[in-house]
Amino acid sequence: MQLSSTRRGARLARLLAVQQLDDWGIPRDGRTASTVAAVVAEFAANAATHGHTPGRDFAVRLTLTPESVRIEVTDTRPDRLPPAPGRVPEPPGPAEESGRGLLLVEALADRWGTGPRNPYTKTLWAEVDRPPRHG
Repeated sequence: MQLSSTRRGARLARLLAVQQLDDWGIPRDGRTASTVAAVVAEFAANAATHGHTPGRDFAVRLTLTPESVRIEVTDTRPDRLPPAPGRVPEPPGPAEESGRGLLLVEALADRWGTGPRNPYTKTLWAEVDRPPRHG
């Protein structure tokens, strides 16, 4: 899904992601949905804030496998890469209003990173494992 690189577009990304999970039969009130929603919200907010190029949208893609949900958010600022997984700086002081998002992603997602890349875009991805199915 293509969304405007605005705060409104970022909020809409989260809502549409939760709706997609619901369409796939993943309960809205479960761990998987809440984790995916938080990761999409952070990646989309970063795309709207740090990946914004005037007149260009960002894209969100969710992929469901039996084992996990993969989240991909692509924006048009390949020159602005986040720190690598495991290298996200410590949280800012309590007076700072931003800078905690990738720490949240690192804590919640089972795996995350960047790529694949091309000269015009960058993609942040994360995977959230689904609980094992019994039966």
